[in-house]
Order: sequence, then C-alpha cells, then structure tokens
Amino acid sequence: MSHFVASLPFVSRSFSSANRRQSWARACAGALLTLLALTARPVAAQDLLKELERQTAPTEPTVEYASATFKSVRIINGHSVETAGKNTLHFLIGHRFGTLNSGAYNFFGLDQGVIRLGLEYGVTPNLTVGFGRSSNEKTFDGLIKYRAIRQGTGPGTMPFTVTLLGTSALSTLKYAGTLMDDRPLRSRLTYTYQALIARKFSDGFSLQLMPTWVHRNLVNTRAEQNDVLAVGIAGRQKITKRLALTGEYYYLLPGATADDPALHNSLAVGFDIETGGHVFQLHFTNSNGMIEKFFIPQTTGNFFKGDIYFGFNISRAFTIGNPKLKGDQGFRAK
Repeated sequence: MSHFVASLPFVSRSFSSANRRQSWARACAGALLTLLALTARPVAAQDLLKELERQTAPTEPTVEYASATFKSVRIINGHSVETAGKNTLHFLIGHRFGTLNSGAYNFFGLDQGVIRLGLEYGVTPNLTVGFGRSSNEKTFDGLIKYRAIRQGTGPGTMPFTVTLLGTSALSTLKYAGTLMDDRPLRSRLTYTYQALIARKFSDGFSLQLMPTWVHRNLVNTRAEQNDVLAVGIAGRQKITKRLALTGEYYYLLPGATADDPALHNSLAVGFDIETGGHVFQLHFTNSNGMIEKFFIPQTTGNFFKGDIYFGFNISRAFTIGNPKLKGDQGFRAK
C-alpha cells in the first residue's frame, strides 16, 4: 500500500516540497546562530579586554589619616594631640582627692579634693580654644591648641602627629596680710608652651612625647626658676573595645627646680573608659594640680612613698551648629 501511495504523482510532489521547506528552515536557523556567535565573540572579547585594562591600570594613590590616637583631649594631667573637632564643644570635669597615705581620719584622701571645670571648642578641625577654672589658687586658665601635622599613609603624609599648645594661667588667690596682695596682675601669670608629638603604632597602642617650657612671671624666692624645662612621655594601650590603660611622666630638666628635694617629677597611671558620648578616666598620680602650672614645676608628692592622689576626668562632647561635621573633621568622643 505504501508503494502505491508513494507512486502517486501529487503525493510525491507534496513530500518533496515539505522536505525543501525543512531544509531551508534548518539552513536559515544555522545561519542565524552563526551570525549571533560571530557578533557575540567581539562583544565578549571587548568586555574582557576592558576588565583587564581596568585591573592593570595604575590606581590613584589614596591618603588615609590616623584617628583617635588618644580617646580624649587629655591623657591624664596633660594634653593629648587630639583636638576638639570642628563645631564640637567639650565639657571637662577634673577632680583629685587627697593622698592615699593621709590615713583613715581623712578617709584615705576622699575627705579632701581639688576640682577643675573647663570648656574647649573646635574652631576648625585643627584649631581648639578653651578656658577653665581650678580650685588650686583659684586659678583661671586659657589655652590655644593647633594640630600642625597629622599622621597618615599615602603621598605627602607624615608618620606622626604634631600639635602645638600654648596655655596661660592666672592665680587669683588672696594673700591676706602680705605684700603679695599688692603685686600687679602680670606677676600672677604663668605661661606654658608644648610641642605634642605622637604616633599611633596600631589600633591598640599609641605613644606621645611632650617637650615643655613653663614660664612663671614671678617666683617666691631668688633660688627658684622663672623658666622651667621638662620633657614628658605618655602612652595608651587598649585592653578591650572600651577600656584602655594610660600612663604619663614628666621629667624636669636639670636646674634649680629639678634639684629642689621638695619637688618631684609628675607621674600618673590610669584607665580610660568609653561610655557613649563620655570618656571617663580614673587615675592615680602624685600631682594634685590639673594644669601645667601646677603639675610640672610644683609637684610635691612622692609617688613611691604613698603621696598618691586618686582622681578622675570626665569629658563630654556636644555638637554645636552643623551635626554632620564629625569623624575626620576632628576628635569626637563616641
């Protein structure tokens, strides 16, 4: 039967026509696939070439600056290289109790104490101005602090930070019944100049040097120095995310002040505790003064004989003006 159907002329022509159409369809599909393959290869090759060019092209050098070398504008008694940060106001409270060896009658120093209140404001990311008042000799003090060099990595950067500090202190204590009451205002002034040089070696360790010059317009005796030179060293070692160990020492350079057996180099150890916008510092020191006028040339306590003052600093930062100016604009407690 199949031979019979195939032998019919019109059936044969229909099969031939169907075969030709299938052949043309296959030919067109093959041509289309070939065309697509030929056009896709250059596009893929171009994308690959661009990716290779992007990876091998020289990248622009970037500059990154160190931040939070220290967690406060103070280390313990002295200043750190940190500035307040633009539009940021720091409210500082410092307190020193009496000496631990004062005995149980004075509750081991807790019955006594001196205090300093201060404000420091960041005019620019690098410039800070401030003032404060201490109960020691009822002293008012002012300061200006400028970060001249900032530690960073990349072209044109330096491996350390340098901050310049200038302070003045005015004693307003009344000297009843003595000629000191009649001395002019300028004789009550003391000036301090420091170059604070610090390096952040890692996320956990920072070190700072503090060459210092203290000038006193008036001293009590001719044997005392109007100009006292000292070199300080301080460090910070991070222990946990919010806790760090700090230390600070000021060495008096040879002279009448350093030779006085009643005076000692200032030494302090403590802890920094970060709590939100506060930095809370607990420490032990042989200096009860909290400004350079007192703790550099007038420290009378012997740390190793128990003349140790327990104290604390509290620093609270407030943003004034544009709240977006933070982070790399300067230091802010977080």
